[in-house]
Amino acid sequence: MLLDKLASCSRISLRSCQTFVGRGKPTIGVRRETINAWERRAPLAPTHVKKLTKAGVTVLIQPSNRRVFPVQDYVAAGATVREDLSDAQLIMSVKQVPVDQLIANKTYAFFSHTIKAQPDNMEMLDTILQRKIRLIDYEKIVDKNGKRLVMFGKWAGNAGFIDILHGLGLRLLALGHHTPFLHMGLAHNYSDSHMAINALRGIGYEIALDKMPRSLGPLIFIFTGSGNVSRGAQELFEHLPHEFVDVAMLPKVAQKGQLTKVYGCVVTRADHMVPKNGGAFNKAEFEEHPERYISKFATEIAPYATVIINGVYWDARTPRLITIPDAKHLLTPQHKYEVPGCPTLPHRLVAICDISADPGGSIEFMNECTTIDKPFTIYDADFHTTTDSFDLPSGCLVCSIDNMPAQMPLQATEQFGNLLYPYIFDMLNCATEQPFDRLVCRPEVKGAIITNEGRLTPNYEYIADLRSAKAAASHHKARVMGADEKKVLLLGAGMVSGPFADFYSKQAKVHVTVATESREDGHRLAKSDNITPLVVDVAREHDVLEQLVREHDQVVSLLPFGFHPMVAKMCIKNKTDMVTSSYVSPELQALDSAAREAGVTIMNESGLDPGIDHMLAMECIDEVKEHGGKITSFVSFCGGLPAPEASDNPLRYKFSWSPKGVLTALLNPAKYLQDGKVVEITSGKVVDHLYPIDFMPGFNLIGYGNRDSTKYSEIYGLGSDCKTMIRGTLRYKGFVESVKALDSVGLLSTKPQDIFNPNLGPDPTWKQLMASLLNQRQDIFPDSLRNIAAEKVGGVNSAGMKALQELGLFSDNVADRHGNALDTLAPYLAKILAFNENERDLVVLNHDIGVRLQSGSLERHRVSIVAYGEPNGFSAMARTVGYTCAVVSNMVLQGEIQKPGVLRPVTKEIYRPALKRKMAFPASAGRGVTQVIDRCEAAKTSGFLDLSSCTLMYIADAIYLVLKGFEVTKVSLRNNCLKKFPKKMINKFPNATIFNMEGNEIEEIPEEFEQWTLMRGINAANNKLTTFPHGIFSMKNLAILDLSGNRIEEIDVDRLYTSCPALLQLNLMGNPLKSETKSKLRTSPSKPAKISLKVD
Repeated sequence: MLLDKLASCSRISLRSCQTFVGRGKPTIGVRRETINAWERRAPLAPTHVKKLTKAGVTVLIQPSNRRVFPVQDYVAAGATVREDLSDAQLIMSVKQVPVDQLIANKTYAFFSHTIKAQPDNMEMLDTILQRKIRLIDYEKIVDKNGKRLVMFGKWAGNAGFIDILHGLGLRLLALGHHTPFLHMGLAHNYSDSHMAINALRGIGYEIALDKMPRSLGPLIFIFTGSGNVSRGAQELFEHLPHEFVDVAMLPKVAQKGQLTKVYGCVVTRADHMVPKNGGAFNKAEFEEHPERYISKFATEIAPYATVIINGVYWDARTPRLITIPDAKHLLTPQHKYEVPGCPTLPHRLVAICDISADPGGSIEFMNECTTIDKPFTIYDADFHTTTDSFDLPSGCLVCSIDNMPAQMPLQATEQFGNLLYPYIFDMLNCATEQPFDRLVCRPEVKGAIITNEGRLTPNYEYIADLRSAKAAASHHKARVMGADEKKVLLLGAGMVSGPFADFYSKQAKVHVTVATESREDGHRLAKSDNITPLVVDVAREHDVLEQLVREHDQVVSLLPFGFHPMVAKMCIKNKTDMVTSSYVSPELQALDSAAREAGVTIMNESGLDPGIDHMLAMECIDEVKEHGGKITSFVSFCGGLPAPEASDNPLRYKFSWSPKGVLTALLNPAKYLQDGKVVEITSGKVVDHLYPIDFMPGFNLIGYGNRDSTKYSEIYGLGSDCKTMIRGTLRYKGFVESVKALDSVGLLSTKPQDIFNPNLGPDPTWKQLMASLLNQRQDIFPDSLRNIAAEKVGGVNSAGMKALQELGLFSDNVADRHGNALDTLAPYLAKILAFNENERDLVVLNHDIGVRLQSGSLERHRVSIVAYGEPNGFSAMARTVGYTCAVVSNMVLQGEIQKPGVLRPVTKEIYRPALKRKMAFPASAGRGVTQVIDRCEAAKTSGFLDLSSCTLMYIADAIYLVLKGFEVTKVSLRNNCLKKFPKKMINKFPNATIFNMEGNEIEEIPEEFEQWTLMRGINAANNKLTTFPHGIFSMKNLAILDLSGNRIEEIDVDRLYTSCPALLQLNLMGNPLKSETKSKLRTSPSKPAKISLKVD
C-alpha cells in the first residue's frame, strides 16, 4: 500500500537499508557556522560525506575557512561547494541559524535551544513558524526512555574539565598558592584530547610527588549527573592520581584526605533529592513530579567541594543544586588561623564549571554564560555581582561556556557525525513536501520535529504556554534570573522615601511606581525615567491598591506601621513579596504561616532601628559564637537627633518624621532583662526609668527602654547565658522633662474633645486651649494660667515650665485643630521645630555587648554608628532607613533572599551582604567610631594611620585633632567610600612616605599632592581617576606607584620617568591607555633600568 502511494517518488536504495521517498535526488546542505568566531565544528565530517555520496546523496557545503576540516577535504569526499543551499531537502548545521538566512519551506536540523522557550531564540522560532520551516532539533532525538542519541556531551565534559583546571590554577595563584594546575592550558590550546591528557599526566605527577600547598587541604571534585557530559569530565579526571568516594565519605575526606591525590565524587539525583513529605527517592515519581522534591546538594554536598563540575539538565520545576541564598552561605569566608605567606582558602568551594550553561538554572547565580574569549568570571556572593578580576579575596570562579565542544572541534565533529549518520536518511525523508502525518522515518526523528507548517508540533505546543508563563510571571513565581524589567511598588513618599527612590533610580531593569496621596511628593521622587508617581489613597482605594499589588513583583511599604497587615494580606493573596522598615507587629507575625504557604517573602525591620541595629548586632554575635564565646549581656541604644548645633530648643529635638510617633513613644510600656530579672515598666512611666549613657559623653545623652526587649534574646539566638537584654532610645538631656510637661497638662491626650473639634466655633488660641485643658475659663489672666500650669509640671522655674513657655503654648497664636490634643500639637511642633536651611540631623547607634570567651575571660565589644545628615539634602535618618530598605528590597527582588514567611534581617546570608553594600551606611558604620578612635590612638606610637575598611565617606576633623602633635608617616585609606581626596591630610601629615587609597571612588587628586615630596610608595588602584596625578612629578623618591583599575588614558611618560628616577614598580593595568602611551612606557629612553612595569 505504501509503495503505491509513493509511486511518483524517487526510490534510492541506501546501504543502510533505508529508502529515500522524496522527489528528485536526495540532497543535503551543510551550513557555514556563523554564531561566533570559535564555532569550528560541523554536523558531518568528510568521512560521513564520503559515505553519503557513495550512497547516492548529493552534499552541498558552504565554503568556510573557519571550519576545522578544510573544504578541500569535503570536496575530496564528494561534496560540492556552493553558497546557495536552496536545492537541498535538508539543511544542516550545528548551531542556530540567523533569521535572515532561513530559507522558507525547508527542513532544517540544528541545536535550536528553543525547547525551554529560551528568550534569546524566540525571534528565530517565530521566523521559522512564519516561513513554514520544518525544524528538527538534535537535542530531541531520544530513545523511548528519553535518553539522547545524538550529542556532543563527552567533548563538552572533556573541554569543561580542562578549562576549569586552567582557571583553578589562576584562581589559586591569586589567592596565594602556586599549584601544578598553572601548567594546564585552555582546551583549545590542544590539538586533540591526547595532547591534553599528556598535560594532565604531568600535573598528576607533581601532585603525586606531594607538591601541593598544605594549607589548601584535600581537593574534592564533585561531578553532577550520570550522562555523557559528566562521564566526559570524569574520563579526564581519571588521568590524575585520584580516588572516587561516595557522598557519605565527603566530610571525612575534607578533614583527613591526602594531598598526594585528588578526590572525586559522582553525585546522582538519589544522593540529594529528597521528597518534601519524607521517604526515599523514587525515580519514576521524580521524573513525573520533580516539584515534590527538595535538594540537599547545597547543604550536604557542596560544603565539601573544591570544584563542582555540573552537567545536569534543569527545568523550572526541578529543585536547584545551588540557589543564590545557598551561595551566600557557601562563599562566606571562614575565620581560620593562618601562617603568614601560607593562607588557607577563604571558603572550600573555589570553582564551578557549569557545563550545562543554563543561566539561572541549576546554579542559580550563574546568570550569564561565559565565552571562550573570556572563559571565567568570579562571583561575589556578598554583592551578587561578577567580575573578570581574579584578585577578589573571596568569591567563586565560574566557567560556563555554552559551546565547550567547539574547543575540541576535530574529535567532536567526528563523534557527533558517527552518532548522527544512522538518522540522516530518516531526516532526508522529512522534507517539507512530505505530510507530517505520513512521514516515512523512525519515531526518534519524527519526535524531534519542533515545527511543521507554521505551527508547533503536538509534542512541543507547550513552548507557547511556557513563553506566555514567562512573560506573565514575576520573578518570585518563576525565580529565573535574567528576566525582563522588574516592577517595585513603593507605598508612601515621606522623608525616607527619597533615598529609597535615589537608590533605584540607578538600577537597571527595575521600574518603581510610587503610590502616594500627594501628587507633589510623588513628583519629587520621580527624578529618573524608571520612577513613576501615582496618586492613590491607600486607606480608601483598596481595589486600586490590590490591582497594583497584583501587577508588581514587590511591594515596599514605607507607610505607618498600622497599614502593614492590610498590605501584607494583599501580597500573600497575590503572591507578591513585601519589604518594610517597621517592626514586626503581632498582627503581621500572625501572617507568617500564610506567607510561608504562599511562598511569599515579607521582610521587615529593614531600616536603621530596626534594621542596621540587627545586622551589626548579629555580625558581632555570630563572630563571637564562631570563636566559641557566649553573649552575657546586650545593651543597645539608638536615636535620631538634631546635630548639637541645631538642638537649641526646649525639646532638644527637631522633627524629620512624625512628631506624634516621637511623643507617644515615651507613653508606651517597656520590658527588658537586667541582671537576670525581667523589668516591666507600665505605660507612661518609661520617663521615670532613664538608663545612664556612658558612651560619647560629649553628646550629653539620656536613654530609655523601647518596647519589649526581652524577645530579642530569642531572635538573636542568645539563650540563657545572656542575663541583660536592653534596647532603648537616645535623646539629649532636657527632652524627657519637656515631654513630661506636655503630658502633665494634657497635650499628649488622644481623647476627642470639643475644644479641638475644627467644626465647632472659631479657632481658639493656644492660650485658650491650655486654659481648657487645665479646666479654666478661656479669658483667664495669663499669669494665673501659667501659675496653674506650673503646679502641674513642677514649679515656675522648672525645666518643664520653661519648655511650655518657649514653645509658645501660652501665646495668642491661633491653633489649627485636629480633633484631639495630640493631633493638634504634633503638626504645630513639626512646624516650629522643623530643620532650618543648612541644619543637619544626627543618628547615633551604640551596642555594648558583654562576651565570655571560651577561656572564661570577659570582654566588652562596642559597635557604634554616628552619621550626620547632608545640609539641605538627605537627612541621616532618611539615608540610614531609606538606603538600607532599598538594599534589602533589591536583595529580595534579585532572588538573593528567597525564604518565605515574615522575616527580619538577622541571618548571615542577609546581613553580611547588606552591610558590605556601602551606600546604605554612614561614615562610621560597623565598628567605625570605636574602630577609628582605636586606630588613631595606635598611630600615635606607630606612625601608621590605618583607616582601611572603616566605611568612611569623609575624613573627620576629629582625626586630625586626636593626632595633633604626633608624626604620621604612613596612611592607609584602603576600601572606604571616599569620593573626594582628603586634601587637608597633605598639610596635617607633611612627612608621609607611604599612602594607600585603593578601593575608593576618588575621581581627581588635587595639585596640592605635590607637597608630599618625601613620598616613596603610592597605591591609588581601583578608583575613578581619569587623569594622571601631576603632583607625582614632584616625588623624586617615589619607588612604588600603583594606579591600576582607573580610567587614565594619557601620561607624560618622559616627565614621569625623569621626575621619578627611583621608580621600581609601576602598575597601570586596567586603564584605557592609548597605544602611544603604552609604547612609550615600554620603550622610553628615560625608563629607569630596574623598573617593574605592568601594562595591559
